Amino acid sequence: MAEPIRSKRPDVTAPTPQNTPASNAPISSHAQQPGVASIMEEDMDRAAAASIFAQNPKLVQMIQGRLGSLIGRSSGYIESLPTPVRRRVAGLKGIQKDHSKLEAEFQEEVLQLEKKYFAKFTPLYEKRSDIINGKVEPTEDEVKAGDDEEQLLGAEGAPSESAPKQPDMAENVPGIPEFWLSAMKNQMTLAEMITDRDEAALKHLVDVRMEYLDKPGFRLLFEFGTNEFFSNKIITKTYFYQTESGYGGDFIYDHAEGDKIEWFPGKDLTVRVESKKQRNKTTKQTRIVKKTVPTESFFNFFSPPKAPTDDEDEADEDDDMASDIEERLELDYQLGEDIKEKLIPRAVDWFTGEALAFEEIDDEDLEAGDFEDVEDDDEDDMSEDHDEEDESDEDDDSGKPKQEAAECKQS
Repeated sequence: MAEPIRSKRPDVTAPTPQNTPASNAPISSHAQQPGVASIMEEDMDRAAAASIFAQNPKLVQMIQGRLGSLIGRSSGYIESLPTPVRRRVAGLKGIQKDHSKLEAEFQEEVLQLEKKYFAKFTPLYEKRSDIINGKVEPTEDEVKAGDDEEQLLGAEGAPSESAPKQPDMAENVPGIPEFWLSAMKNQMTLAEMITDRDEAALKHLVDVRMEYLDKPGFRLLFEFGTNEFFSNKIITKTYFYQTESGYGGDFIYDHAEGDKIEWFPGKDLTVRVESKKQRNKTTKQTRIVKKTVPTESFFNFFSPPKAPTDDEDEADEDDDMASDIEERLELDYQLGEDIKEKLIPRAVDWFTGEALAFEEIDDEDLEAGDFEDVEDDDEDDMSEDHDEEDESDEDDDSGKPKQEAAECKQS
């Protein structure tokens, strides 16, 4: 099983022999709750400290570095224990090592079990690909097993009014057009990466699959049909894990490598061309200068960020830059895991949008437009502000039916 990237500086949440002060603070029986004056003084002290830190970023970095160096350092508690007690602690650590060995064996067996069942899944993925790309039609038994006729079909077998046919799609269209693009646009983390320009290329996505490496790791394969953007038929991205297991025997992510995309001239979706007009100071003649600059694109996924080396860590004094690289590495790893664990196994559920019902969504990911007012019969005492908001909502109501979250997002 894969283990997500961990922060280099673990959070300290509870006193342990590694962070407990060498001498306990005395407990005073005269302790009192702070009064109003002391709270105000504390707020003023915090504001003054925040002002000092804001004006001295180097001071903040120095303090963070000192605190980071203290984490994991012995407080002297273990050393102060009697010899027999320290001997018992050493014995427990020996038992823990045996436990860690068993955990490593467990994770290795889990990986082998995953590979065993992945071999059983593969024929199903191949059949899915054949249906999506119009090579075969599903059997009657397969259709019956997955079809809810009351929901998808009318009484006489015609499409129901609640599911109108796509206007520009022919009745005899082969396969399922734009299957993978629609599935990816319904997966939140992937949808955020896909630009309007990317969609023109992702419409040619034929299949998304994965394979395990001989050593811990996996490879994602994106197969494309002939298109106007690049010559690659298959673009891969490989995730590698460290040779040594982490705490608990889990595999630890190391780095990722992506294929080079062979873009056709002028079709590189990861860059854009900026035009700038320049005027000659002497002749007053003008010219247009074009410059290529990087831009957001899903295809940047195949150029993963690289973790800085130890030498670069020491030389780099910009803490914000290091934090940004760490966040990008974490996001890149999570995207790979989402494709491997979510998109590929349940692609049809992402295509229809049904998988959204099982996705955990943070409040910060939701926009104001995602919410609507709900009438509550038990709430009789409505304030004037609520009444005004209700009237505003009625004025803005266009009368159009709201789109359900589980609806397929066709472009």
